[in-house]
Parts: sequence; C-alpha cells; structure tokens
Amino acid sequence: MTRVLVTGAEGFVGGRLVPRLVARGATVIACHAPGMVSGARAPVEPIALDIRDRDAVEGVFRDAAPDAVVHLAGLSDVADSWRRIDDYYRVNVEGSEHVAYAARTLSETCRLVVASSAEVYGPVPEAALPVPEARDLDPGSPYALTKAAVERLTLPLGAIVVRSFNLVGPGQGANFALPSFAAQLAAIEAGREEPVLYVGNLSPRRDFVHVDDGAGAYALLVERGEPGSVYNVARGEAIELEAALRQLVGISGLEVEIRQDPDRMRPADVPVMCGDASRLRALGWRPKRSFDQALEAIWEDARRRLARSEARQKPGAPASPPASGAKRRLPGLLPR
Repeated sequence: MTRVLVTGAEGFVGGRLVPRLVARGATVIACHAPGMVSGARAPVEPIALDIRDRDAVEGVFRDAAPDAVVHLAGLSDVADSWRRIDDYYRVNVEGSEHVAYAARTLSETCRLVVASSAEVYGPVPEAALPVPEARDLDPGSPYALTKAAVERLTLPLGAIVVRSFNLVGPGQGANFALPSFAAQLAAIEAGREEPVLYVGNLSPRRDFVHVDDGAGAYALLVERGEPGSVYNVARGEAIELEAALRQLVGISGLEVEIRQDPDRMRPADVPVMCGDASRLRALGWRPKRSFDQALEAIWEDARRRLARSEARQKPGAPASPPASGAKRRLPGLLPR
C-alpha cells in the first residue's frame, strides 16, 4: 500500500503501527485526537482529527486520498464505559461510521481495517475455548456493545475487522490492570507509597499478546487481510491475572501486601478469554514476544514514567527516602 491513513496514530497500538508501515515503504497519514501531544512517537507529523465530526473526517480523507485506512481511534476502557455510555457511543459507533463511510465514499478499492475487541464474545464456556471468529457475539459491557455495533456497520462495507485479545506492553494507560499494578510498584520502590498494592478482581484469565505483535498483525492485515472478514489476534493461552501480578511483583523485587479495593471491581468481568488465531496465522503471523518480555517492559516503563513525572514536578530535587516498610528482596521469590 502506498498511502495509509491511521486514526488513533498516537495511541497504544498506533504508536507502534505507524513506524512499521513507514518501514515497509508506506506513506502514512497519521491522525490523532485533538488535544493529544503530536509527534511524540510517530515518524510522521500527525493531524488532529475529531472522528465525531463527519465533515472534518471527510475533509481529511479527501486531502489524504489513502489506499488503505486503519481505524484505531476510540475509547477502550471497559470499566469507564459504564460511566460514560453516551461518549462511548458517539466516539466508537458514530465516529467509526464517519470513518468507514468516508473511506467508502472516497474509493470502493480503499482497504479498511477496523479495530474491534475480543470483548464482543462475552462469556464463553471453557469447552468452547479457544474461541474462533465464527462464534456468536454476546457483548456484556457498553464498550463491547459499541464494538459489536461497529462490526455490524463496517463488515457489510468490506472492512477487515480485528478482534484483539488483551494487548499489553509499555505505553499502555495506567487505567488498565497490568500498567496500574506496575505504576503502584514503581511508586512503592521510589518510596512514594506504602508497600500496599491495591487490586480489583484477580480471578479472570486473559489471553495476553505483546502490543508489538499486535501492531505486526495490523500491518499484515493491511496488506493481506480478506475484505469483509474477521481476524482474532491471540496467543491461544489464558493466564490468570493473579499469576500475572505475582510475576510482575517478582520482577520488581519488592515485598508488598496485596489488598483488594472495591472501587477497582468491574460491574461485569468475563471469567476467561482465550482466542483461536488460526486465520491470522494462516497469513503468516506469529507472536514473537513472550509474556515475560511484556511484563518486564511494563515494569521498566512504569519506572521511567515515574522518574519523568518527578523530574517535571521537582527539577533537581533529591529523591525522598523510602516510605516506612518498603523492602527490597531478591527477584524470583514469587512464582513466575
């Protein structure tokens, strides 16, 4: 593809996809939500675009004249979606409709790759795992419902729909579980917090995929995905969140108390999510990075973020002593 327009280009996945596309020789038109800091990671200068504005979307598409569109922009926090149902509808559903129809109005041959989510499957019995793309959808949250609606809107237009399972890695927002744990651990290590780690429900099991492997899947589907089809992005194995937390604590080398916080509990948590990515693998995709690598990168990213934040707040100030009770220990004492 010569010209690829990417919405959400500075998001968690977009920030990794844009450099991949550029490296493959594509001319990338990178769009980000108004108010975001532009040019932080992308090798091209992003354009501010509010996908809720149909006229603005159509204008950008006319000027860009892309051969392909990767639509990543949207709101993606399941817990937050219960509090902001209207926003999730306007951004995820109406915004996606604007993008899809602008792409189709521009050209019938413009390839359209749309980000959905494994959340659309809802609860799946153990006997039916790993879940294939053909399974009926059963969305259980406002977020999942908006993604199911996006699929219904875009598949008849020939979209290539991507149902990612849990993409993880450095750069993910601290409102997600693993980055939240890492951020708390970094604050404990720096002596900013007592050695207590607050968590929600740790029983769900998730199919974790390194974000760089997820970006690789999108890049492949831009070139080789079949229009009007759905692809899972998954490793095919489920890891309990509690085990992931213990492994992350082991990587940090800290001794902490794990305490459940009722405010961190979701209204509905799917017990287990595990996907069958055979269709994507048939195109040549393989996950190249382990879950261990993802956790180590998340931990180092949390430490860097905290250091940058402290440097901005108190330039040149000496580090505070550790909070009472914060202890270091040798890594690997918790199961990994």
